[in-house]
Amino acid sequence: MSEKEQKLQEQVYPQLLLDTQLCFPLYAASRKVVNAYGPLLKPLGLTYTQYIVLLALWEKGKTSVGDLGRRLYLDCGTLTPLLKKMEESGWIDRCRCREDERMVYVSVTDRGWELREQVKDIPMQMGTCITLPQQDALDLYRLLHRLLDAMEGN
Repeated sequence: MSEKEQKLQEQVYPQLLLDTQLCFPLYAASRKVVNAYGPLLKPLGLTYTQYIVLLALWEKGKTSVGDLGRRLYLDCGTLTPLLKKMEESGWIDRCRCREDERMVYVSVTDRGWELREQVKDIPMQMGTCITLPQQDALDLYRLLHRLLDAMEGN
């Protein structure tokens, strides 16, 4: 595309410029942050998504798959195979509710609790990878949660 064509394109569709998209820096930052976890989690046999599942379970204890999915913004199609693999690794147990067999509950096994000790320093290690001033990090955290809340119904 010639320079003239590009300037015309920018004038006609400025909303299509990559630099005007909120989604792009969110996407790029998310990828970079998740990738930074890789070297810390891989030696333990964990993916980032498995790690956040464990974080939620360590915090809450036994919970339903539905509640876990809502907490992590994951759908059942993503969560079910992930939980199956985590169960095969011995980190979690899944069990059906006796009163309502449609409900499946997830809990951390002893092996999963042992893993907690192995990952306890990862948040601090990640803090050295993300060199934002503390107030900027807190502002970003607050804004991202406001964005999630604002998009809850979508």
